[in-house]
Amino acid sequence: MFRTKPGRRRGPAVAILAAASLMLTLGGCGVDAVTPGEARGKAADSDDKGGAGTSGGVDCGKAKCIALTFDAGPGRDTPRLLDVLKEKKVPATFFLLGRKHVDRYPEVVKRIADEGHEVANHTWTHRILTDLEADQVRDELSRTQEAIQRITGRKPTLMRPPQGRTDDTVSEVSRELGLAQILWSVTAKDYDTTDSALIHQRTVDGAEGDGIILLHDIYDGTVPAVPGIIDELKRRGFTFVTVPQLLAPGKAEPGAVYRP
Repeated sequence: MFRTKPGRRRGPAVAILAAASLMLTLGGCGVDAVTPGEARGKAADSDDKGGAGTSGGVDCGKAKCIALTFDAGPGRDTPRLLDVLKEKKVPATFFLLGRKHVDRYPEVVKRIADEGHEVANHTWTHRILTDLEADQVRDELSRTQEAIQRITGRKPTLMRPPQGRTDDTVSEVSRELGLAQILWSVTAKDYDTTDSALIHQRTVDGAEGDGIILLHDIYDGTVPAVPGIIDELKRRGFTFVTVPQLLAPGKAEPGAVYRP
């Protein structure tokens, strides 16, 4: 879906087209997505139970779970975010960008992994993968895989396509590289505001059980909003988990698309 050739998006109409395409993508146009509940149900019905992400004994089939995820880091504010997550005892999933992020902050990448968060792939340069040919998609993902492995000793098993855009080519390359594709159910659109109160409100208003929250730890208003988001969602009875924990006892299958 949304398959175009490199270099076709230009000029003022680009933003409108991109926004419309993103809305269609997240609305499920042409995307055969699996919900967290379906992933758990499939495992429950199968003899092959993955068991991944069950640490801490959280059963998201019973608890009101939600996954907090951060894209396009690490950045200068990520250590402060990690301090907050440690203090609040909240695990998160970090979809890391390779160029100028993983390669610039290797010690932060290692800390993310060492503190028990899920380290995932958000491409090397944030190019829109549906604009690319298969070898270019492979390069965007594999370079980040290798960079993260050098730092943490482990290749990610999850990726998030920029702007949530995927198609058959992206899915096939992801399958080759052992990567499941993770979309989201709520975003604060923190890329267009520095207002932490607004980021907080947008996030908590959209929160739901089995949800996946998309935030960015590279924007000024985001990290200051996180403590309040965590406190409010805990007050509402949510349990924070990583994406693998949200799917457990199912396992994220390479190439598949997951979205609440």
